[in-house]
Amino acid sequence: MVTQGHGMNFQTAEIAASPSASKSDAICVIVNPGSGRRAGELSLDEMEERLTALPRRVTIRHAGSGSDITRLAQQALDEGYGTIVAAGGDGTICAVASVIIGKPVTFGVIPMGTFNFFARGLGIPEEVEGAVRNLATGTPTPVTVGEVNGALFLNNASLGAYPAILDQREGIYKRWGRSRMAAYYSVLTALINFRHPLRMRIIVDGRELRRKSPLAFVAMSAFQLDIYQLDGADAVRNGEFALYVAPDAGRLGLLKQAVLLAWRRMRPGRDVELVTGKEIIIDTNRKKRLVARDGEKETMSDPFRFTVRSDELHVLAPTKDHSPAS
Repeated sequence: MVTQGHGMNFQTAEIAASPSASKSDAICVIVNPGSGRRAGELSLDEMEERLTALPRRVTIRHAGSGSDITRLAQQALDEGYGTIVAAGGDGTICAVASVIIGKPVTFGVIPMGTFNFFARGLGIPEEVEGAVRNLATGTPTPVTVGEVNGALFLNNASLGAYPAILDQREGIYKRWGRSRMAAYYSVLTALINFRHPLRMRIIVDGRELRRKSPLAFVAMSAFQLDIYQLDGADAVRNGEFALYVAPDAGRLGLLKQAVLLAWRRMRPGRDVELVTGKEIIIDTNRKKRLVARDGEKETMSDPFRFTVRSDELHVLAPTKDHSPAS
């Protein structure tokens, strides 16, 4: 086994000398320490001890930034690792997945984020002990994900109010630390200050809609929709997107919708419009706009084309004999 510790010096003589064929059964773990100093109840060092105790050769590399995550994932792919693992939140997991999707590589996940929708939806334990064990006992499972303008997302992507929420969340996390309560608070504070609804031309599988709305939310996680008791989960399980368009009801209306969502009482058709389909194009008549993808935000060019990528990512997920207790 090979372990590489903290810091940015990722190369060692042993790794450089090892032929790529010898790594086809090896695991490369890309850790985002920024997801938290601890992995559940364990410190990062304790997590790495569990990883190096696995019966396969393990290399551990630490990322220093978002771009570093994708660089390390590409490096592991080029070196011929048969399993590449993302240890971090949904943003980290998405960054690694975006490099290896469609490649003959198995994807492993150690969830260390706030919500961990992707891992939870596959039955991967949030506790690091179980997640590490799953790397040895799990079965490669094909997963369908989404893309917007060629950029991958695992859970959701959105325009409008949600990118503004992420801006607010960054400051709150710096002051209070990462927690689900802090995340919910960021929603309320961002919506109070949100002022710019979108004017959208939306095409879903060839059908055109025109809407003015503060939020267009495209979901690809049936688990997340089930958690919030939203219609649309069955369409996602059938390989379609669930698009939610909020009514243009002003800031007070947005706050009401946030409360309904938090209390699991939001209903499509009554509180939000739901449209499902395999291809969605959203034109906001603006050159560039912020887009949120799996809890990260970036500027993209209008129009925004959402497409489904079916069964191109093979994720180690628990088998029935090793699934977590309910």
